[in-house]
Amino acid sequence: MPLFERDTEIYRDRDALREDYQPEELVGRDEELRTFQAALQPVINGEQPNNIFLYGKTGVGKTAASRYLLGHLREDASHYDDIHLTVVFLNCDGLTSSYQIATRLVNEFRSESNQISTTGYPLGSVYEMLWQELDDCGGTIIIVLDEIDHVNDDSILYQLPRARANGNLDAAKVGLIGISNDFSFRDDLSPKVKSSLCEQEIHFPAYNAKNLRAILEQRAKVAFREGVLSDEVIPLCAAYGAKDAGDARQSIDLLMKAGDLARDDDTDRIEEEHVKRGRRALERGRIKEGINGLTEHGHLVLYSLLTLELEDETPIRSRDVRPRYTRFTELANRDPLVPRRMRDHLSELAMLGIVSVTERNEGRRGGTYREYALDMDVGLIVSAMRDTIELVGVHETVEPFLDGEKTSTLDDFIEQ
Repeated sequence: MPLFERDTEIYRDRDALREDYQPEELVGRDEELRTFQAALQPVINGEQPNNIFLYGKTGVGKTAASRYLLGHLREDASHYDDIHLTVVFLNCDGLTSSYQIATRLVNEFRSESNQISTTGYPLGSVYEMLWQELDDCGGTIIIVLDEIDHVNDDSILYQLPRARANGNLDAAKVGLIGISNDFSFRDDLSPKVKSSLCEQEIHFPAYNAKNLRAILEQRAKVAFREGVLSDEVIPLCAAYGAKDAGDARQSIDLLMKAGDLARDDDTDRIEEEHVKRGRRALERGRIKEGINGLTEHGHLVLYSLLTLELEDETPIRSRDVRPRYTRFTELANRDPLVPRRMRDHLSELAMLGIVSVTERNEGRRGGTYREYALDMDVGLIVSAMRDTIELVGVHETVEPFLDGEKTSTLDDFIEQ
């Protein structure tokens, strides 16, 4: 008897639940797709493409919408003899400077035998090489920079959209699409970059439970065998996803985890119990991974917000978090970061889904600002931050959560 045998009871095509799967249609994003399609229309007209900025939380369809529409754009452009369209998709995760992005773009257009080093050139020289490669390619070039908020300087975000206007390009017409998970990223751009990059802005709001249910039903038809899902599974996965910041990726991951658990149990049905078990496992892993990946100052910012949450001081502005954060850095014998860098850590916590952000507008007198609050179970966060709590000292608000009888494992804090 073979040691490994193919499973036939649960899945028809499990890959339909993976992140790289591209469905034939995108559901739940009709308005955003219409706006995005209109912004891309100049390409088909043979005109200079728009620069487009997409923003919204993780898992709300920004990247999927870009791949979907750009795939159709490439196919439709191929029917016109006077349109030569090139699309370059670059994820900026791990790329922190304009220099790194520019060298990556140069190499995208070069053969493997003619690649340039990622170090050793003046930035101006790299830009000259990039303009040459773009003009040699010619036609219309759409450059997509996903997770653009990882870039610490905005030189490339100014240079690319204005390359033709500044006389750096003759043959190529370049359009830039920037995708960001960070709501504050746009506000931190310099005015000249903002006016160039943000010609067209499209906000992707969080999915609601109805949207998520439609997305899950679409994927489930491809992924699972008929009759495998009990009636409660998809509504429950959608409800959890809507509660978790409207993240479609988390809902799909939960559905796949429930399927995996059913397969491991050697059963031919996915039940509500599999969803609940899957949620506990994913929640534990996601939050632990997110918190463990923070820098030391990220932990200090989170500890500050945690204690303020337990004092019922949230939602709270970053300026009101700062005194607590400064005090904790002193107790940890560390130098506090400047206010902007501290706000960057709050934004990172929001991207991870650990913290929620609320936009406030008090008009001309009060201005616009953000308020922050925890968006995860307090006990789970405390359990994942024991090293930081030990470094700073136990704040009185967290003492009850360090009681061994109340919090002995991560599982104790995940909603049943």
